[in-house]
Amino acid sequence: MGKGKLAKFADMETYENVFQYPFSVVEHVPFDMKGKWHEQYFENQNPIVLELGCGKGEYTVELAKLYPQMNFIGVDIKGARMWTGATQALNEGLKNVAFLRTNIEIIDRFFAEDEVQEIWLTFSDPQMKNPRKRLTSTYFMERYRKFLVDGGIIHLKTDSNFLFTYTTYMVEHNHLPVLARTEDLYGNLIPHSTFNIPQELLKIQTYYESMWIARGLNIKYMKWQLPRTTKLEEPDVEIELDDYRSYHRSKRSSLDKAK
Repeated sequence: MGKGKLAKFADMETYENVFQYPFSVVEHVPFDMKGKWHEQYFENQNPIVLELGCGKGEYTVELAKLYPQMNFIGVDIKGARMWTGATQALNEGLKNVAFLRTNIEIIDRFFAEDEVQEIWLTFSDPQMKNPRKRLTSTYFMERYRKFLVDGGIIHLKTDSNFLFTYTTYMVEHNHLPVLARTEDLYGNLIPHSTFNIPQELLKIQTYYESMWIARGLNIKYMKWQLPRTTKLEEPDVEIELDDYRSYHRSKRSSLDKAK
């Protein structure tokens, strides 16, 4: 591990807005603040919104600045990246921001029933080989329902056609109410779009998002509700794979489609 990462981890140990509970630490340890985020950290009853897979945390911070009447928690396992957003939030005195370093597979250990109102999934790994690892899979939807309010909102923002197509099939197959959908968030001509997108969201772009836009990739966005009582099933459909993995990386698989 490089010296820079060590220094960042040392900083985060002292940050009041960072909570670090990787799986190896919390496997048999209860999280005392579960169900008490409002009282013990935010000290208000404003809605709580999660960004899962927040990376550097820049989107979490910008959402918090855009919506000061809401509370935001960025979640990721990579602490050296998270340091950027956590440091910015402290420097700017943002009291409606926190960061949780943990594995998203155990996210339900940290929040109680009805404690979260919305979830953001921004540029998640498409996980084209393994549906259970996709953050929009029914496997994760079931986890989210343990703490998301009934009919709570989930946002997906992605450059991946595979993940967007898969999520569209998942939402349609399970008859989840779609509130907004577009295949080109910043385009002038938006095909297959539901025009119900808050214009202020167009002001927020991550560093890599701006690179993808410059590369000519469309940014896709969907917003839907997750009722608690609906029985969820995985869609049984093959989807054309993305022809790239991530920025400046080529496709590794020889396959053309996957479920």
